[in-house]
Amino acid sequence: MTHVVLDSCIRCRYTDCVDVCPVDCFREGPNMLVIDPDECIDCAVCIPECPVDAIRAEEDVPSDQQSFVALNAELAAVWPSITRTKPALPDAEEWKDVHGKLDQLQR
Repeated sequence: MTHVVLDSCIRCRYTDCVDVCPVDCFREGPNMLVIDPDECIDCAVCIPECPVDAIRAEEDVPSDQQSFVALNAELAAVWPSITRTKPALPDAEEWKDVHGKLDQLQR
């Protein structure tokens, strides 16, 4: 099993999880992070570090966010690795409690 970054990371991109990852499985995109399922060792140390509860074990991904399992794998193949903490996106505080972010971006 692997861990998955979910909808709540979109438009925030907090990187607290990156520093604790022992295998550097995070990939950075323009508005969120994803986890490379081929690199993740299922250690779970990243979960409590996320300030927006955006990381779940694959088996714990809510049914309405199952598409993020495939999305993480797809984007991890093309996005660059991130291994150090960076500042969150400028409007992260405004977006951190918004639900259904992926739907809002697709409009």
